[in-house]
Amino acid sequence: MDPAPDYHRLREQPITKATLDFDGNEVWLVTRHADACAVLADPRFSSDFSREGFPARMTVRPPGPGTFIRMDPPDHGRLRRTIVGEFRLKRLERLRPAIQGIVDGLIDEMLAAGTSADLVRVLALPLPTLVICELLGVPYQDREFFQRCTQVIGDQQAPPARREVVRNELRGYLDRLVTSKRQEPADDLLSRAAARMAEDGIDHDELVGIATLLMIAGFETIANQIGIGTLTLLQHPEQLAALRADPDLVPAAVEELLRHQTVIDYGLRRAALEDVEVGGRTIKAGEGVVVVLSSANRDESVFSDPDRLDLTRAGNEHLAFGFGLHQCLGQLLARLQLQVLWSTLFTRVPTLRLAVPLTEVPFRTDMFVHGVHALPATW
Repeated sequence: MDPAPDYHRLREQPITKATLDFDGNEVWLVTRHADACAVLADPRFSSDFSREGFPARMTVRPPGPGTFIRMDPPDHGRLRRTIVGEFRLKRLERLRPAIQGIVDGLIDEMLAAGTSADLVRVLALPLPTLVICELLGVPYQDREFFQRCTQVIGDQQAPPARREVVRNELRGYLDRLVTSKRQEPADDLLSRAAARMAEDGIDHDELVGIATLLMIAGFETIANQIGIGTLTLLQHPEQLAALRADPDLVPAAVEELLRHQTVIDYGLRRAALEDVEVGGRTIKAGEGVVVVLSSANRDESVFSDPDRLDLTRAGNEHLAFGFGLHQCLGQLLARLQLQVLWSTLFTRVPTLRLAVPLTEVPFRTDMFVHGVHALPATW
């Protein structure tokens, strides 16, 4: 449940070269907090997968319309600005009652089904899917379709051809949904974005791409954060008891769990557009960079006793949501879901505990996003 111990040694030296197993190419490995911030905040490092030297896992097609996380300025800013207002705290707080209702409903179903469950299947997977559906204005009768789609897309064991078919089905549905929102707007993100298309300088296909990106990006990371975060709390009963006793501790606890269990395990990837000095080393134009967030979040120069889980930790400047230009747009929504879920789950099910030894929990050690494939629990 900790990052590779090699990172501790690597943080004692400047950035270093590493070899990627999947293609044999060399990249710069960034493991320290300050160096991570320097790279992620510098526009001379590109997020475009098609750039020379970019550490991509496979042959990557150009980003589809609206896929702004794989774009550099000016397109990145133009597309991101279209929806940035939807993720401000005041607007998201209006979603809190809906999120609370979703969480209560999922826990009701879990308790009604017996005294044990796989928390990944009954909570971690459906919650973020249903919340994104609420945000986008997906009709209630179509939400089961979205849950099926996101489960296949997030399953690395599913055949690539099957995942591609499901992605296309999802995009086709969202294409039709955007069309309907333009014709009959409602009080939701897609309706408001559709009404501003001309003003914001985006077209129909770009809005469909943005909706698809929100569905996929808003699902896998938060689903795995729920799974691994819940497991971590169950493994620290004294701190969990303190959390139950003091609801005001929940926001700080969420931040600490995000830091301690950073799910973007492989790292954030960049390619240098020109020669840049980082940590006393020169990264040359065309060289790839991997910023290891899980290591930066355990940096001893920033966090006191960083390997210890401390739900009361103050001044938690973690990088779980990245840093700089591409910092996660949905971070406030992610925090809101985690706060509502963990405060509700451990209040309503105070006897919740792991149903198997920790060694029998199937961890996602072979995937881009860290977490658990299943979390057997009982109460």
